[in-house]
Amino acid sequence: MKNYIPELYNFFAELSAHNNREWFAANRQRYERLRKLWMEDIDRMIDRMKEWEPGLDNQSAATCVYRINRNLRFSQDKTPYKTHFGASIHVGGRRCGNAGYYLDIGYPGEYESGLYGGLWQVEPAMLRKLRHAIVDNIEEFEEIVNAPDMLRDFPGWCSSTLKTIPKGWDRNHPQAEYLRMTNYGKMRPCPESFYLDPDWALRSADLFHTLKPFIDFINYSMTEEVWSIGD
Repeated sequence: MKNYIPELYNFFAELSAHNNREWFAANRQRYERLRKLWMEDIDRMIDRMKEWEPGLDNQSAATCVYRINRNLRFSQDKTPYKTHFGASIHVGGRRCGNAGYYLDIGYPGEYESGLYGGLWQVEPAMLRKLRHAIVDNIEEFEEIVNAPDMLRDFPGWCSSTLKTIPKGWDRNHPQAEYLRMTNYGKMRPCPESFYLDPDWALRSADLFHTLKPFIDFINYSMTEEVWSIGD
């Protein structure tokens, strides 16, 4: 089967230059065909992930892929369409609120494509709980985030960071780096060449496997009973 990714990149480039409903309507059949091929690859990826994450048994591209329509309610940018495809894969579904896996492919130069894993938009109470879990289990956490395969496959953090240590913590705390984070995510930027590989979906699944201990740590910490005070 011919690799559709070069055509998908061209579609994003044209959409970026003509991001309006008239152009999209004229190119809808093209979009639908490319989206179908993308979703088939996402299904291949999820099927591979199920080999090491049985909790994904009820997940598929249909439950994980985002719509291309942008939410304009609170955005100053009123262009109606995203110039990227994205999918969010979680045990329990992408709206469950747990840590999970995310990937996207977008118009080069306008959107950083890549593989991601972790938890974003954390509620304040849960953020406090995660901070305590990290401090209380720092040896386990650092063993996970500093594992050789993690440093190789997902070298960067994807998190906003407070300028100062959160209230209630010693400003010279040895884990200040982690305490100042307001999200906990790891990332791997993916250039065009990554997705041009016909087996990018299977490769993505194998790379996501590296993140599983990190995801498991966060999700376990969110459900564990903690009796710490402070923060």
